[in-house]
Amino acid sequence: MKMRTPLKNVRHLGSAHEGADHFMLQRMTAVANAVLAIFLVWLVASVAGADFAAARNLVRNPFVALALLALIISGTIHMRLGMQTIIEDYVHGEGSKLVALALNTFFAIAVAMACVFAVLKLSFGA
Repeated sequence: MKMRTPLKNVRHLGSAHEGADHFMLQRMTAVANAVLAIFLVWLVASVAGADFAAARNLVRNPFVALALLALIISGTIHMRLGMQTIIEDYVHGEGSKLVALALNTFFAIAVAMACVFAVLKLSFGA
């Protein structure tokens, strides 16, 4: 006897009613990070030994700046999702869990904002 309704099979919702969204988003950001990490390795290798002006000129390229911004956003989302999973699994008090989840989100936002600011400052000239 099946306990799943047809609607539940379509939505892929579990007992938490979130379904596979968290799982899929973490996997998609992992794939994006893997691709963008290859770009980052190339970028670091190309500016190795160069001075600041050469590195700044490379980051001023719009494609390089957009790829760095994509890496920052994808990386911080992936970081937040990973820590969220750890907090949900290992923090048992409801109050502590809520505080830790809020701090996790605020930390990820702060890291992303600082990195985005740095890339934009370099790419638009400073």
